[in-house]
Amino acid sequence: MKTIKLAIVDDHLLFRQGLSHILRRFAGHEIVLEAASADELFAQLEVQHPDVVLLDLHMPGMDGRQASTRLLALLPHIKIIILSMEYSPEFILELMRVGVHGYLPKDIDQEILVEAIHQVYTKGFYIDDTVAQVMREGLQAKHSNVPQSQPYSVSRLLFDLTRREKEVLTLLCEGYSSAQIAEKLFISFRTVEGHRKNLLEKTGATNAVSLAMFAVKHHLLDSL
Repeated sequence: MKTIKLAIVDDHLLFRQGLSHILRRFAGHEIVLEAASADELFAQLEVQHPDVVLLDLHMPGMDGRQASTRLLALLPHIKIIILSMEYSPEFILELMRVGVHGYLPKDIDQEILVEAIHQVYTKGFYIDDTVAQVMREGLQAKHSNVPQSQPYSVSRLLFDLTRREKEVLTLLCEGYSSAQIAEKLFISFRTVEGHRKNLLEKTGATNAVSLAMFAVKHHLLDSL
């Protein structure tokens, strides 16, 4: 597997050094960039090209949300994992809408962090059970007073989804890549990508993360 190039952005030197030390112990990673602020990150991006950025949420100057927005506008292919001690539904939902690919607490177990990095790099997103619960509760609270005349009907959507689209949706939300889904369902990669495109169109989602958010919000996986 290709070595994953990592950037660590955090204003606490000790945390950056500790995280760098931990990740260097695992094969398949290379720390190519360390920065104490978003401004330092963008300055170094002129010469370094990380695949995954581990980004602090609260930093002096540009915070993690602002940095993620700018970073994805400049480099849409880059993957972002937010590391924070704050597990606020509002922050998580907003960051997922911005387009970040994962959200983890700073006290996460090192093996889980490494797994999250690999999933974000290979599959496009990582959502653990805690974040999924936070997303579910936050979305339910936010939309509890939404009128019934919504622009889509979930029951109609479930009716419109084909059996294969439901299978693909379930596996996508479980973190499988398109190649893995193709192998698991004994269909071609191109066919999986076609089903994925149809799912995005039917749900109005823009990427795998927002598709997972849609599924969590409407309890689609419970109904499939």
